[in-house]
Amino acid sequence: MPLLADITTHRSICRVCHGGCGVIVYSDGERVLGVKGDVRSPISRGWMCIKGLKSADIANHPQRLKTPLKRKGQRGQGLWQEIGWQEALDEIALRIDDLRGQHGAESIVIGQGTGRHHYMHVVRFANALGTPNWYEPGLAQCLIPRITVSHLTYGGLPVADYYGQRAPECIVFWGHNPLVSSADAELAPALMRVLRNDCMTIAIDPRRSETARRCRMWLPIRPGTDAALALAMINVIIAKGLYDAEFIDRHTVGFDELRNHTVPFTPRWASGITRISAADIEEAACLYGRLRPAVLEWGVGLEQNSNSLQGVRAVAILRAITGNLDSPGGDILGMNVLRSYPLLRDKLPPEQSKKRIGAERFKLLGGWRAYMPSAHIPGVFDAINDGVPYRLRGLLIFGSNPLLTLANPKRVLEGIKKLDLLVVTDMFMTPTALQADYVLPAAFWTEIDHLMGVPLVAENFVFAQSAIVYTPHCRQDEWIIDELSRRLHLPGSEVSFKDIFDYQLQPLGINFAKASEMIYICPPHRYYKYLQDGFRTPSGKVELYSASLKRMGYDPLPSHVEPPEGPEASPELLDEYPFVLITGSRRVEFFHSEHRQIEALRRRRPRPQAQLHTSVAKARGIRHGDEVIIRTRRGQITMTAEVTDDIAPYVVSVEHGWWFPERLFDPEALWQANANVLTDDAPPYDPAFGSYRLRGLLCDVRKKKKAKKERGGSAPLQNPLQGHQCP
Repeated sequence: MPLLADITTHRSICRVCHGGCGVIVYSDGERVLGVKGDVRSPISRGWMCIKGLKSADIANHPQRLKTPLKRKGQRGQGLWQEIGWQEALDEIALRIDDLRGQHGAESIVIGQGTGRHHYMHVVRFANALGTPNWYEPGLAQCLIPRITVSHLTYGGLPVADYYGQRAPECIVFWGHNPLVSSADAELAPALMRVLRNDCMTIAIDPRRSETARRCRMWLPIRPGTDAALALAMINVIIAKGLYDAEFIDRHTVGFDELRNHTVPFTPRWASGITRISAADIEEAACLYGRLRPAVLEWGVGLEQNSNSLQGVRAVAILRAITGNLDSPGGDILGMNVLRSYPLLRDKLPPEQSKKRIGAERFKLLGGWRAYMPSAHIPGVFDAINDGVPYRLRGLLIFGSNPLLTLANPKRVLEGIKKLDLLVVTDMFMTPTALQADYVLPAAFWTEIDHLMGVPLVAENFVFAQSAIVYTPHCRQDEWIIDELSRRLHLPGSEVSFKDIFDYQLQPLGINFAKASEMIYICPPHRYYKYLQDGFRTPSGKVELYSASLKRMGYDPLPSHVEPPEGPEASPELLDEYPFVLITGSRRVEFFHSEHRQIEALRRRRPRPQAQLHTSVAKARGIRHGDEVIIRTRRGQITMTAEVTDDIAPYVVSVEHGWWFPERLFDPEALWQANANVLTDDAPPYDPAFGSYRLRGLLCDVRKKKKAKKERGGSAPLQNPLQGHQCP
């Protein structure tokens, strides 16, 4: 035990997820001893979630990777040679250079996880390397449609104003559960403070989530029909004159076209599609239209289907016609207080951009108008597996576990085994890392230097953090990228990631060293920026009718498209698959596929759960806590039943990201509770973003028959590398 005199405290920002809570870290100089919330944080004000509070358990976990590993034997055998950092980076750089020389830079794909500190640096690395093919498991399924549509419609991404002097009168949570997700500094405690003001709250979600339970009104929408509901709400607001006529006259284009377009989309029409009563649709629309200022919180539920563009567009228009943009207590547009991250887009030759997988077909994901041009993930694995349109041969992964986070993971594994080179940077050995040629140990948030503007893209605040402890066995992802860039003599390799922080901070007149002393930089928000600057769209106004979309060949006004697999589109499947599946429900103990090996968290949530309605459980003879099999046309998984009234009776919801670290070398364990065994990476895709279907699919749920007790969720958490060789 360290002496009390040896313990130091440090103010920092928790990045155990991509939230951004203020934190006090206790350290003895070599190890993190504990953390607690920082009451001086202007955002979280002392609050932290359970996984953040267990940061010391993660940082000091005995299963953390301790040295770079080089594969010996076959992929997945777990036979490794320990090598030094310099040797590992030299070898990896040489193999990248060989692939680039023989097959072109486009033969290398760069993958990463969601919204972490290294996100922009990975994109910069791909551009410098000359490959147009990088991806992140979200993108078309998470946030990029909302960002892109917001820029097309209003010229920037709006976020909820929970921090000003005026509180919202109404909040609509659309496919969003911020009391658990706390994403990108839009944190749960800020929302909880607003909820105490007794504002009107409406939740649109197939299940009554933790956030929905705090709401006065719950609309259990049929998954994949969000555009129909939003169009009906627009219809009501226009028909009843609840729109902001002055704002529309002065600051929008296309209102007449929108009004004519939405005449047929009545609450009665939408009720038959969404399974929400016409009366409830009308009431929700009237409440949102009358109560101002109002906030519309939206989440991934809008994007994980094949009508992603138009569903998001319809919801975005609701904000505009009610005049709730950039007003106190409404949805505010970003201040963008940092300089944009220099992504080196100009270093990617035009002929290389044209080779991006999916760019020509999915123009808002990979084309020139895309917010952050990236490759289409199903297309990436077509290219790896089948060589169409050309073969991808190398995959470098930073902080991601695609065998758990991509649809059709069995095809993902098939592709991984065909690669000439797979490099994984992570903190722990994962099912994906087990298949790698090289595994590089990554730094934890207490061990990194980082600068971030939050909320994401809007950047109304700046958070800065310096490494608290130095652990010689691991490295920050950005450092690894910089070292590879120098070895490969890439453009921009003379500029380190810390140099970039100084560059971004120049408008504030400070450098990173000063910013990391300040921790938080929170300039006062400037509302109604459009009165002086207009909106950053081609017309300078909010574009209810999007001429830009029309020029790209997409509908300029939103419309509903029936989910291609569902009770309306495929009734012939209902006898075998009578329920509608949603995936991706979050638990506060975990962040996507992370933290299942942390005992303190796993004890709280030892087994993966499938949520089903009480009436379904009764009809199927299922009790709370029983093992159940959830099955779609693509496969089946086993989970524990959570029987509840807080879900639409025809919907089954399963948690995502589940694997069993204690069974890492059991080939069947990877598929046992892997939600993506059930999802679909096949067409049809959203025509603009290429979004594939993670929800709104047909499924069945049955009680699992009694058999031999399986090894699984509640087994002791042993070291997954125990008994395997590191020669």
